Amino acid sequence: MRTGDRERYDVVVVGSGFGALFFLDRFIRARPKARIVVLEWGAANSHEWQINNQKNSTIAPADAHVQVPDQKPWNYTIGLGGGTNCWFGQSPRLHPSDFALLTKYGVGRDWPVTYDDLEPYYLEAETIMSISGAEEMARILPRSGPFPQPPHRVTAIDRMMMRAQPDRHVPIATARARVATQDRSRCCATARCNLCPVDAKFTALNGFKHVLSHPGITWRFGVRAVAIEHSAATATGVRCAKDGREEVVDGDLIVLGANAIHSPAILLQSDLGAPKAGLGVTEQLGFEVEVLLDGLDNFDGSTITTGLNFSLYDGEFRREHGAALLFFENRWSHGLRKDYGRWRQTLPIIIAVENLPLDSYSVALNGEQQPVVDHGAFSDYAVRGLQAALDKIEQVLQPLPVERIVLRGERPTESHIQCSLPMGDDAEYSTVDRAQVHHKIRNLIVVGSAVFPTCPPANPSLTVAALSLRAADMLTRSA
Repeated sequence: MRTGDRERYDVVVVGSGFGALFFLDRFIRARPKARIVVLEWGAANSHEWQINNQKNSTIAPADAHVQVPDQKPWNYTIGLGGGTNCWFGQSPRLHPSDFALLTKYGVGRDWPVTYDDLEPYYLEAETIMSISGAEEMARILPRSGPFPQPPHRVTAIDRMMMRAQPDRHVPIATARARVATQDRSRCCATARCNLCPVDAKFTALNGFKHVLSHPGITWRFGVRAVAIEHSAATATGVRCAKDGREEVVDGDLIVLGANAIHSPAILLQSDLGAPKAGLGVTEQLGFEVEVLLDGLDNFDGSTITTGLNFSLYDGEFRREHGAALLFFENRWSHGLRKDYGRWRQTLPIIIAVENLPLDSYSVALNGEQQPVVDHGAFSDYAVRGLQAALDKIEQVLQPLPVERIVLRGERPTESHIQCSLPMGDDAEYSTVDRAQVHHKIRNLIVVGSAVFPTCPPANPSLTVAALSLRAADMLTRSA
């Protein structure tokens, strides 16, 4: 349909990452005849192109936003598939307590959805991505069905931890295939997940072929969304730029699925930033330690990360400091040991600590309308959480023959940008409601990790996928 000399669509989608793609997957099943256009700033780079060029995109994050000097960097991929390209495939669910942090522990905010609300969508997202996982995970994160794939082979270290801590240490849930599928090879365990050499991890290119080839969807690449056009509390289209020229793409429904830096920037350029768009943008505080072992070898697992330890994840301590999730690595992050015959007696652990989305963290626009991310130091809540984890890690590792623990330092980024357009029932403190619909513009939906009200320690991608399936389901069921 054309309006004047402009084409009009039923749905205009901005971005093509986890949020947008999982929303589209559910939406086109319910509305197969809808006319949809996807506006993607980046290119459609094939898996072969990414491997040959050793990068996910031609657009570097540092060129897509303004980095405040001497602050932490931000990592993301601009291009077809967004974060499905650059992620490592770590796929744990959030903990039930993560959704009720304020109610349970008097800190942060509650989510307007519960774990039980999201559980069936978690299961659906895991099925779509053929997640490998172990039934033991249900002891910590309740499930209504089995994982689609069996768990990866864990290490001797994980087996020792699992025997001693069966309710706290489990094989990781991951979107790296344990068993080859029609479109994905088996994980090669070479620790190259950002650019998986065998195409084993789930991506848009190998997992959403039916979405990418759907006859009702038009894909436009090299198109940067600038602002949402709106009138009388209704979104009418998206103003975008391509090759130095601007145009407006008209639509009846707008789905904003850029990342947690660029989605708030687009709303700010649309005069839709009130009251707090962009505030709270953050990610977890990451830290690495190396555990030197006495007589126990590592690196006999079948994927890059094999175990998750939840000993420091949930409890009354969250009233005072952030939760921590421990990732047991099956890769030689710090090299092999130099001691003769003891090369493999080392265990790298990544500690991811919950942070609070402070109002002092912000995405704002400079005079050239570029997004500027101002984060500064991590919250005292996160810093105390990290210190508590370091204080207790020797106790957590008691089942192992630990010789020495070496602190390797803070990680520059977790690549988990979130919390800049939180969901909530109160428009004073949130941008979208529990269905991810903008409080003021009711035909504008925001998807992606920007809508997280808090920043738990677990990886966000699976939760983004589940929330997006739910948002599309709520929309199509209510229409």
